[in-house]
Amino acid sequence: MSDRGFGSGPSGHVPEPADRWLLVAVAGMLSFVAMLDMNIVNIALAAISDSLDVSAATAQWAVLAYQLPVVALLLPVGRWLDGVGQRSALLVAAGGFTVCSALAAAAPWAAWLIAARLAQGAFGAVLFVLMPVLAIGSVRPEARGRAMSVPATLGPLGAVTGPAVGGLLLDHLGWRAVFLVKIPVCLLALAVAWRAMPKDGRLRALDGRSLVDTVLVAAGVTVLLVSLTLSYDAPAWLLLVPAAVPPLWWWLRGPGGRPVTGALRASGAYPAHGAVLGLAAGFAAMHYVAALHLQRDSGFTATATGLTLLAFPLGMGVAGPVGGRLADRYGARPVAVAGACLTAAGLLLLVPLGDGWSPLDIAWRLALAGVGMGLNGGPTQALVMGSAPPERTATVASTLQLSRSLGFTVGPALATAAWGLAGPGGGVTAGLALAAVAACAAVPLIAVGGRTETAPATGPSGAPGTDTGTGGPGHRHAGTRAHPADRASAARPADTPSGHPADEPDDQPGSRPGDEPGETPDAAPAARP
Repeated sequence: MSDRGFGSGPSGHVPEPADRWLLVAVAGMLSFVAMLDMNIVNIALAAISDSLDVSAATAQWAVLAYQLPVVALLLPVGRWLDGVGQRSALLVAAGGFTVCSALAAAAPWAAWLIAARLAQGAFGAVLFVLMPVLAIGSVRPEARGRAMSVPATLGPLGAVTGPAVGGLLLDHLGWRAVFLVKIPVCLLALAVAWRAMPKDGRLRALDGRSLVDTVLVAAGVTVLLVSLTLSYDAPAWLLLVPAAVPPLWWWLRGPGGRPVTGALRASGAYPAHGAVLGLAAGFAAMHYVAALHLQRDSGFTATATGLTLLAFPLGMGVAGPVGGRLADRYGARPVAVAGACLTAAGLLLLVPLGDGWSPLDIAWRLALAGVGMGLNGGPTQALVMGSAPPERTATVASTLQLSRSLGFTVGPALATAAWGLAGPGGGVTAGLALAAVAACAAVPLIAVGGRTETAPATGPSGAPGTDTGTGGPGHRHAGTRAHPADRASAARPADTPSGHPADEPDDQPGSRPGDEPGETPDAAPAARP
């Protein structure tokens, strides 16, 4: 792999830039460890409770303290990352994530552990948003499918394999090893990023308006997540969900929310976000119901249950790279639709799950659904990220990650509700049927057309495009056609006084009276197709 400068070669000739696959590998590694941390600690909660002499409810915060900031801060982090340097943000986030892992492993008491996990969750939110941005900015448009398949496959694999990895570490090395295992991967990613990423802008502190937006979004999303998570055991917690609406509505209608909705309108990515949420909810609901049924009703051992459920991530891991290659050759949308169809088919075939099914009967259906998720993940992310306005790439990445995270949370909550309503006799069928319906709903959503296509590889009249050489939002390789939004953004100021990129198109005849700097008028999207 070469990272030659763009000025080399004969005069007047712009050489084809080399794809930076090392940076794509960094995106995959950090996606894996960030998602691994969502589930790997679950298996160690009993040991943490005994070792630190705290209740099981207190030990549970070793998980929640990480998950809540990861999801609650996604949207504010996306807005912030659009105005700062990617290299600086990645080094700080990955470094902070590593340090917090070591602090959590060394925790002498519960408050120390929870504080370390809260900080780690904040750094994790930056990694979640930055990884798809890094992957898509490191390659030419014609390689986006392969690039996006790396974090799109390794991230969910980290979440699915977390309990198995955590169990092995717990049995042989103790609960502190659960936090230490990620440090070598993070250090390797830091070393590669330090050497391979080009230097870019510095980090910037949040201004007052951005802090208010962060508080509003974090409050609303936290209330939503807590109510859905606790509703597994006590459905009455769902009554708390309406309390999440006021802060989110206030943010959405204010100057912080309008650029986000403007970016989604400009990219036409609303249906694709719905598809991502549906597939994530379907998978999470299926995994939750199947694991409970196999152990409680079918009498499977924990080992047999784990090995059976591993068929899904195995199918996903095999199909992920294939989906990326197919997307680059035949187009991202048909491959994404085919993957969603296979996932829906696998979950539909699981609906009549009964006590007489063998592990093989269940495993091949799970493998089919996993193959579909592998084919779908990278192409779907390539569709959405390839359509994002250049100055809003991280914002769109944050909305995509939020959709997936909410799906993982909503799926088990809805499956639990369906199970309870159907009663003991039909609860498993109702939960699996709900999972299948969610996956089936994703098929037409991902098939809906929109401005979610990657740019052609040649510029107007065969002329090469421009390249910023930064690899950041708006990064374009030579030989890439500039979208009209790119051409508009080239003439507008890079940033507002608040540190965010300007939201007003340069061909807009001025702001309306009362608009603050950096706001997008409601009547106009952030960038026009």
